[in-house]
Parts: sequence; C-alpha cells; structure tokens
Amino acid sequence: MEAHPMPILDPKVVAGAPPRFHLLAKPSGSTCNIDCKYCFFLSKEALYPNEKHRMSPATLEAYIKQLLESHRDPNITVAWQGGEPTLMGVEFFRRSIALVEQYRRPGQTVQHTFQTNGIALDDEWCTFLKEHGVLVGLSIDGPREVHDTNRVTRGGKGTFDLVMKGWQQLRKHGVDFNILCTVNAANQHHGRRVYQFFRDELKAEWVQFIPIVERATPETIQLANLGWRERPKEKRLLYTQEGSLVTERTVGGEQYGQFLVDIFEEWVRHDVGKMYVQLFDVTLEAYFGQHKLCIHAPTCGYGPAIEYNGDLYSCDHFVEPRYKLGNIHETHMLEMMASPAQRKFGLDKRDTLTKQCRECEVRPLCNGGCPKDRFATAKDGEPGQNYLCEGLYHFFTHTRPAMQYMGMMVQKGRAPADIMGWVKAEDTRRGPYAPCPCGSGRKFRFCHGTREAPPLPRSAAPVESATEVGA
Repeated sequence: MEAHPMPILDPKVVAGAPPRFHLLAKPSGSTCNIDCKYCFFLSKEALYPNEKHRMSPATLEAYIKQLLESHRDPNITVAWQGGEPTLMGVEFFRRSIALVEQYRRPGQTVQHTFQTNGIALDDEWCTFLKEHGVLVGLSIDGPREVHDTNRVTRGGKGTFDLVMKGWQQLRKHGVDFNILCTVNAANQHHGRRVYQFFRDELKAEWVQFIPIVERATPETIQLANLGWRERPKEKRLLYTQEGSLVTERTVGGEQYGQFLVDIFEEWVRHDVGKMYVQLFDVTLEAYFGQHKLCIHAPTCGYGPAIEYNGDLYSCDHFVEPRYKLGNIHETHMLEMMASPAQRKFGLDKRDTLTKQCRECEVRPLCNGGCPKDRFATAKDGEPGQNYLCEGLYHFFTHTRPAMQYMGMMVQKGRAPADIMGWVKAEDTRRGPYAPCPCGSGRKFRFCHGTREAPPLPRSAAPVESATEVGA
C-alpha cells in the first residue's frame, strides 16, 4: 500500500460532494495507554489483528492532502483522536502541520484539534501545542470519586492524578483546552457537582457531555460487562452496534436527561455567556433552524472516521466492517464521502424515524438523536426508538421556556446572558422554600438556591490511584 500513487480527484465528484465534513483521524488506531472500562473502541483492535497500529508517513500525507482537497468551505479542522494520539510522539504531529502548510490552498484556514486523556502531556508536548494553536480536548469524567470508577490504567488503578498532571501542564503553557466528559452510571446522579468541578477547579470554559451507551446481546452481555480490554487466552470481543441490552456502566435514559437538567439549572443562573456547554449551544441554535451537531441534526453522514491505515468509515461510532467505505490509498476521500453508501447512511437518520419520533413535539430539536442509540421500542411497539428518548424529551421540554427567552433576546440584538436576570426574578417570586425547578424534590434553598452542589458520596471501596502510566 505504501507504493500506491495518490488517487486523483475527479472534478465531477466535487460538484456532488458535501462542501465540508468533520473527519476524526485515529493515527494510533484503537491503541491506548490506559484501559477505560467503557471504551469499546479498545475492541476495534480485532479489526486489524497482528498489525502495528501506527499511521505511516505515506498515509499521513495522503490524509492531509485529500482532506484539504475535499473542502470547498474555507474553514477546515484537522482533528486527531484515538485510541490515544500522544502515542505517535510529537514529531508525527510536527510533520502533520508541515503537510498542512504544504497542501493548504490560499484562503483556507485550518484549525488543529487533539483529543487526549492528558496523561502523556509534558513540557515538550504543551510547548508544541501552544506554538501551533492546537485546541486540546481533555477527557475527564469529573472529580476523583467518579472519574476513577471507569478511567483506569491497565493495572486497574485510577488515572485521576495522572490526568490532573496533564491539566496542570496545559494551564502552565496557556494551551487552549475543552473538557470531554462521559455520562455513565458512576456520575449520572451528580451532574451539578461534576459541572462545578470543571468550572471552579479546572477553570474550563467549554464542556461536552457524551452519554455512554454500550449495547450488547444476550450472548455478549456477560463479557461486555467485564469491559473491552484484551484478556489472556481469550478472543477479543469486537464491539458492534447490535443488541438491545446495555452494560452496567451505561447511563440510564431518564438519568441522562436529569443529569443535563441539573447542570442547566446551574448554568442558566450563573454562567450564560461565560461557560459553554455544547448541547446547550446547539439547542439554542436549533430554535433558529440551525443544526451544527450531527446527533440532533435531521440527517448525518458528515462525521466520518479514518483509521491509521487509511480505511475510511461512515462514522466514528460505526467503525465496523459493514460501514467501511474504502481506503484513501485506493479511492479519494471525497469520492467516498459522496458515495451512494454514505449518502444513504446519512439520510437513514431521517428516513428511519419511528412514528413516535415523527409526531413528537421536540422532533425539530432532537431529530431522534444518534442512530447508534436507536434500539429501544416505541410506545406503540415499533422498533428503532432511541434508548435515551425519555431523557432527551425531559431535557428539551424542561429547557424550552429558557431557550425561547434567550432566542427572543438574540432576535432583539441582546445577549443571551440577559436571561440570568429573568431567572433571578423568577426565583425571587417563587421563594426559597418552593420546590426547586430542577425537579429534584428538594426545596430551592437547599438545591439550586445554594452555590455549592452536595458533595459526592464516598465510595465504599475507593479505587487506588496510579502514580505512573504503567501502574
């Protein structure tokens, strides 16, 4: 494959192709330096057995060249993910930036992003990231008590202290960073506390919450509950989007919605315009008919993933054989993005909605959620309902009055942050001993009426923290 000439882009393909897309590149494949229990991407190693999962110089060049060729929109993102991309070493990414400068056309603006668990970040890494304006996404699930439940080393020890060392390096060097937090069974009841930790202790200004939904079948559920890491003398289970059962780590549908509401009630009182929560932003945009996040857009198909060897898949959540579009050494990336298979993948999001979804009052905001989670049964028995439906409905209906108010402020040329004054007036009118609007059942004074969320319960069997990666 290394000797293959680069595919030539057919001008006819360009005319019918999407003008932009957000491609997640996995230069080290599924290989990682830790062993998160819920990370089913670890199982993707089974797709490429007996191979060294490292992107070659030839694949790197083909990827960068084709990505820049494929975009008619002048704003392009080069997004690195994993696995764990730091395993490639700093020099690999120096080369990637040099290639961007080599192939970037006049007028193209390139943003480099980098999703990491933060453990390998040191002075060298952070100097490089700062120098080139790389936006870092730091994966952390909240305070130690919840983070260390699932995000562990290969030896089973918690990684919180290691991640915090990486965060300190980011702060020391002034590297721009966002937080990516999964919502799972360990933190689903502590939304406000998790949010306050990111805001007050990590000084984050942008947060993304990703629900953990691990599917399984009756045949695989027992093994899936053990996690996705490799086990001696056992064939590794390849995770695919199949089955109607979920693992013990999976967030509950109702609980996911309440987690978001718990955070929203904190944010809308104190942080509008200062702290950015991805889902809150895209929900407000949806009231203006804009859908920038594929999960809640009417259609999808603009978030493909590329593996270390150049294999291109329809979506980061569907890295499995039936969704492989081809390889960039054989077919140009844009040709695959414009293929009938990829078009159908994207349109199926809209065309396979259940009757319950199509008739739902929040469909213009939700659009059925991510297809990967559509394995539940609708109220009338129709298959294909989103597993998170109850929680999504709760979130979108609960936040509707506030979102509509912020939308009205925007239309009047005012800042959405003006809503905080409106909320304060409503709180005063309601009184401190009325039920808290978050729905917790507690009085407002003892819930969102106080600045501090309740502390997390101490685990009966706390996870030992690692002091080095190999521990």
